[in-house]
Amino acid sequence: MADLFVSYKSEDRARVALLVAALEADGFDLWWDAHLGGGTAWREAIERELNAARCVLVVWSARSVGPDGSFVRDEASRALRRGVYLPIRIDAIDPPLGFGETQALPLIGWTGDRRDPRYLAIRAAAQALMAGALPPPRMTAPVRRGVDRRLVIGGGAVVAAIAGAGGWWALHRSASAASDSVAVLPFANLSGDPAQAYFSDGIAEELRSALARIVRLKVAARTSSEIMRDVDAPTAAAKLGVAHIVTGSVRRAGDTIRVSAQLIDGISGLTRWSDSYDRAAGDVLAIETGIAENVANALNIALGRAEKALLSAGGTTNAIAHDAYLRGAASEAAQKPYDALPEYAAAVAADPNYALALAGHASITCWIAIEFTSRPESALVQAAAEARRAVALAPGLGRPYGVLGFILFTQLDFRGATTAFDTAIRLAPDDSFLLGRYSIYLNGIGRSADALRLIDRAQRLDPLRANNLLLRGWSLYSAGRFVEAVAVLQHAVARLPDDIEGQSFLSLALIAARRPADGLAIALTLKPGIGFREVAEAIARFQLGDRAGSDRALEQLKAIDNDSYEVAEVHAQRGEIEPAFAALTAAVANREAGIAQVKGDPLLRPLHSDPRFAALARKIGYL
Repeated sequence: MADLFVSYKSEDRARVALLVAALEADGFDLWWDAHLGGGTAWREAIERELNAARCVLVVWSARSVGPDGSFVRDEASRALRRGVYLPIRIDAIDPPLGFGETQALPLIGWTGDRRDPRYLAIRAAAQALMAGALPPPRMTAPVRRGVDRRLVIGGGAVVAAIAGAGGWWALHRSASAASDSVAVLPFANLSGDPAQAYFSDGIAEELRSALARIVRLKVAARTSSEIMRDVDAPTAAAKLGVAHIVTGSVRRAGDTIRVSAQLIDGISGLTRWSDSYDRAAGDVLAIETGIAENVANALNIALGRAEKALLSAGGTTNAIAHDAYLRGAASEAAQKPYDALPEYAAAVAADPNYALALAGHASITCWIAIEFTSRPESALVQAAAEARRAVALAPGLGRPYGVLGFILFTQLDFRGATTAFDTAIRLAPDDSFLLGRYSIYLNGIGRSADALRLIDRAQRLDPLRANNLLLRGWSLYSAGRFVEAVAVLQHAVARLPDDIEGQSFLSLALIAARRPADGLAIALTLKPGIGFREVAEAIARFQLGDRAGSDRALEQLKAIDNDSYEVAEVHAQRGEIEPAFAALTAAVANREAGIAQVKGDPLLRPLHSDPRFAALARKIGYL
């Protein structure tokens, strides 16, 4: 029996044969119907191979989605039920109804080049699926509960919701803005193909990261900068509180790239420096480094040899690896981890020493393992190994250390996580992503005051990023400052009305602030099994004197999730100390990922005075 089964419409055989040949050349143990011999009982043979395969690669085409494609749809349905379904598209079509929620990897117009990042993405996805550590999402909603304590406020992901300019911080930039401050706005995509926007946006973000490595330069963060995409330089400078703006454009034509960039004075709107670069696709890193050096020179910042070397650290000169990395980064920013993972894998396959791609792959592996798998341990071991390799390849960068720190947090290695995060912030003190990630960790281990200081710093760097309000509200909640948390979270929810996390956190904060009726009203707007609905409902109804309703919500929680950690929270809040410890002990024994935040969880505070809580904390590994 083969490990990989290829399902396709027979009329597409010539095109599929290219893919089969490439996969076989890469060592895949593969079966497709061309292997059927004369006289073979073909239906039985197909069913036997289909049921044994660890990955079923389904090829969607204009023919296989049509009325004669029922056999392919049947094979796809069986693969989906077994969790081994991997779809690809060789035509510009949508998969059939019922299969569209799982992203089909594109391979339109492919000519058989095994270096093509689209093929590398498919190869990586097949390898990951057959390894069994990272199964693809189910056709039903894949997120375990919408919000997971293991990754509170997108800890493994970046919450991408963005509100308009303005907010409670009331930004007004004056002429006193630091002269060494700059924002990089999104670069214009001049390729003529809107699908290439990931490339121009990605180059702007890499330039932003490179400039941030210059310690004497203050650089506005990504989210706030991207909100200023369509405004003029003086307006963007005023909103972002910076003295200078970098803008530019990117055009790709074949294997050549043209990047134009300008440094603009934020008050006068006059150009202080500009240049254009025409290079081969593999020279993008040199272009970005050249722009960063010229911006520094224009701002009278002299760079030493070490700083110049740091500008290109962690990058790649491999054009295929770079393109795949930018696709992965765009998918990660859009909260599409299953799209990001194969792209990052393709980048690493093309350049095994690409530190930023390794860090990206490790981060997404951690995200998927924690959110979508019941036993994430083996995937987390893999992710930690990749993050450590990224750190070894680029020891001067903060981002790989931050990724490693969060993975170690999920593995309950608190000492290692603290060391990694401290190193990350020392190397990249103005990286708002790292500051937010570190704050989540600090809240989890009970250092909410430190978390608030980091969030305030992240807010100054990324003032228009609405998710910072959620982080700040959660930090206030973790600190026991419930009334303040409610005020901040209400503002966040007003700006992000469809955000499940915001609704969930606000409901808990209202209940903690002794406003159970208001908290219950918000919790009931969430669908069953989403966010903290059942936890909030059980606690709120108990506070309102509705014991029967509280019991019903608790039973619903057990039926939906059987999450001992959340059951312990409900019992603790109801004053049921023995059942709370029984559930919490079970959660620790099962190594449920929620236990990583035991120490900082306000819902468990009724247990703190019992010696058993300290014993459990020591067992978990808290410092």
